[in-house]
Amino acid sequence: MMKYFLPLLILIFSSLGMKAQFGGLEGDGDYFNSLRTISVAVPIIAVSPDARAGGMGDVGAATLPDANAVYWNTAKLAFLEDGARTLSMSYTPWLNKLVNDINLAHLSYAFKFDDRQGLALAMRYFSLGEINFRDEQNTPQGTGQPYELTLNAGYGLKLSEYFSMGVGLRFIYSDLTNGLQTAGIETTPGSSLAADLGFYYQSRRFPMGGGQYQSFSAGLNISNVGGKISYGSSQESADFLPANMRLGGAYHYEIDRYNKVSFYADANKLLVPTPPIRDNNGEVIAGVDDNVSAFAGVFQSFSDAPGGLSEEFEEINFNIGAEYWYDNKFAFRGGYQFEDPEKGYRQYYTIGLGIQYNVFGLDFAYLIPASSLVRSPLENTLRFTLLFNFEQAQD
Repeated sequence: MMKYFLPLLILIFSSLGMKAQFGGLEGDGDYFNSLRTISVAVPIIAVSPDARAGGMGDVGAATLPDANAVYWNTAKLAFLEDGARTLSMSYTPWLNKLVNDINLAHLSYAFKFDDRQGLALAMRYFSLGEINFRDEQNTPQGTGQPYELTLNAGYGLKLSEYFSMGVGLRFIYSDLTNGLQTAGIETTPGSSLAADLGFYYQSRRFPMGGGQYQSFSAGLNISNVGGKISYGSSQESADFLPANMRLGGAYHYEIDRYNKVSFYADANKLLVPTPPIRDNNGEVIAGVDDNVSAFAGVFQSFSDAPGGLSEEFEEINFNIGAEYWYDNKFAFRGGYQFEDPEKGYRQYYTIGLGIQYNVFGLDFAYLIPASSLVRSPLENTLRFTLLFNFEQAQD
């Protein structure tokens, strides 16, 4: 298995430097010397909800299954321990250096109801705190408490002893204006449905002698594929959801009965069209028209960047992480995310800690920015997840 896993990692990380090998778009220096992020609606649903993944650089496609697999890869639900019933509650302060009423909460419940099938239900709630609304003339328009909510369901099924697939359904509700009128037009909350599709492979344990074992896992997850979302009666201003494809691999090494370590790597591609370059008349002069349906945008996103193949590689984010467990009671974690400077510049390190005691578990994560040029709303913030294992409680 190692001969397949190592080339995969080499391919993923060598592509970090591939953009320099391809030509760009001639004569558009302003375009390539500016920030070229892809804007989406409800970006909070693309943020890691739990502290375990948050401590490992936000990897999750191929990590060992847990109660939050409904977000990372629903196919992993089929590989939960037999009889598993786990509740996970996560809390993430947002911009806590500036305000104290913006936060992200995530609740999930996962269970295995036979040896081949797993199911999970989850809810995500993002509170934007109290906001004082004003119009274009700076006239007060009252106060509101915007929020965004998602309700998730995920199902995983083993297709063989080592391979599974999963599907998920997500209801998205975004109330950013509380019915405020803008330029005489009344706004409404946006809502949409999105689907997930995942695949997961978990190898058997290979003995290495001396009581040591190794194993491998890999995962592919396509998430948030659904209709555009609009905050008014007109669908012309509807925005894409943050549809995403995540490919990951992992290597697990059991040193002895007390010590084990895992290494993870993910590559992410936003499945949203890249905005083209337009002239003063609105005509496309480079790239591809992004006024397409959400489903068509998924396929278009692989070949529509104005900068060609070079820019397509810029739109891939990379995450790496590691996790060490001692006696299945204490975990130490670390990770890193890379995003191209011209596509958002979200580059950061993470560290994490996990404690498992009897029926309870606690995970903590802390984010450290890798650059002072771009600030993260999660920097220097302690995130935590509380887990409760109903199966062990019953035992």
